[in-house]
Amino acid sequence: MQQRMTCWYLLGYSLSKAMAKTFFHYRVVGAENMIEEGPCIIAANHCSYLDPPLVGVACQRAIHYLARKSLLDIPVLGPILPQLNVIPVDQKNADRSALMGAIRVVRNGGAVLIFPEGSRSPDGKLQPAQPGIGMIVAKTGAPVVPVRISGSFQAFPRGTATPRFVPVKVTIGAPLFFEGSGTEDRALYQKRSDCIMTAVAALE
Repeated sequence: MQQRMTCWYLLGYSLSKAMAKTFFHYRVVGAENMIEEGPCIIAANHCSYLDPPLVGVACQRAIHYLARKSLLDIPVLGPILPQLNVIPVDQKNADRSALMGAIRVVRNGGAVLIFPEGSRSPDGKLQPAQPGIGMIVAKTGAPVVPVRISGSFQAFPRGTATPRFVPVKVTIGAPLFFEGSGTEDRALYQKRSDCIMTAVAALE
């Protein structure tokens, strides 16, 4: 089942794509590898606030995103975020509810973007994977599309107030396939997360 784009999502999608191409010379490599129908987990490195829309516009379908719960409190923007398929995450606690929300999306035939590192890289280098994405994979058995974002750290790193207009590229790798698992096994989750992160790293 392909997720329909809401009016807000379509507006955000169109604006993000136009701005990416205009200001960041945005290009996508390996677009044919993206899974555009059916359950899918998109796994990408994370360096910048720009990363979610940069990956989102590399897809022809609407996808779901995990984002800080505090963003929902921002005036004007906060109430719109659910229409942009945002799944809120409480970073102060081990927010299993966000992972379960992502699992529901995938089981219903949707696509969800996950950053295996958990948070933005402070230096632009890949960080170790957290077990969360491995759990989603184990619970759903859905294919994983590895994605490498290049240039977003140079464009808008942590600690900066305004972006720099430098070229940005999104590279999409061949899907990874894993067997599902009904057992609670953190070691298995971590192993699969590490495997996914290795595939992301190989796209450099």
